[in-house]
Amino acid sequence: MIKKIPMRTCIACKECKPKKELIRIVKTDEGFKFDKTGKLNGRGAYICNDSKCRELLFKNKLLNKTFKCNVSSDEYNSLKDSYESK
Repeated sequence: MIKKIPMRTCIACKECKPKKELIRIVKTDEGFKFDKTGKLNGRGAYICNDSKCRELLFKNKLLNKTFKCNVSSDEYNSLKDSYESK
C-alpha cells in the first residue's frame, strides 16, 4: 500500500507541496518561531524554502492575515534574523 504524503500550502506563493519541503512558522506564547522539527506546539503556517517566498512574507506581512492578528515589525525582524542565523 502506498503511504500518503502530507501536502501543505505555502502562504506566500499558494503552491501546494509536500510538508517536508516547506518550513513551518509557529505562533507560540513567546512570539513567532521557525519550527525545524515540525513538532512545536502552537498554530502553524508553512512557507517555501525559497528567497522569493520569504521576501513576500516579510514585504506583505503575510503573518497578519494568516494568524488573524497584528504582528509587529519587531517580530518580523526577529523572525528574519532567526532565519538568517539558521
